[in-house]
Amino acid sequence: MSDATNVMAVTTPSIPGMRVERTLGTVWGLVVRSRGLGGNVVASLRSLAGGEIKEYTEMLDQARQHALERMMANAAELGANAVLSLRFDSSELGQTMSEIVAYGTAVRVSTDTQ
Repeated sequence: MSDATNVMAVTTPSIPGMRVERTLGTVWGLVVRSRGLGGNVVASLRSLAGGEIKEYTEMLDQARQHALERMMANAAELGANAVLSLRFDSSELGQTMSEIVAYGTAVRVSTDTQ
């Protein structure tokens, strides 16, 4: 079994200098997060003044990283050493939760010797 730390993830459909040996399928990592009551109150007060709401920015940044890690672990379980065409998607669940998903195509790549 591969280690998720050895999985390369790129937003492109190929990796220069590498060739796809085998396509293993679609992989994803999903995270649903909510700010606690205190974070929501502080964010609501900040929104009155306008500008960036750092509490939500930090939450979404952490959720995105967590979704990426889950996707890469999913790929490693399939025996992949790369994920091509990495994408992120997000949505709101209710008014207090955010869903972040990272997804792409798990592949086994090797150095292109041609």
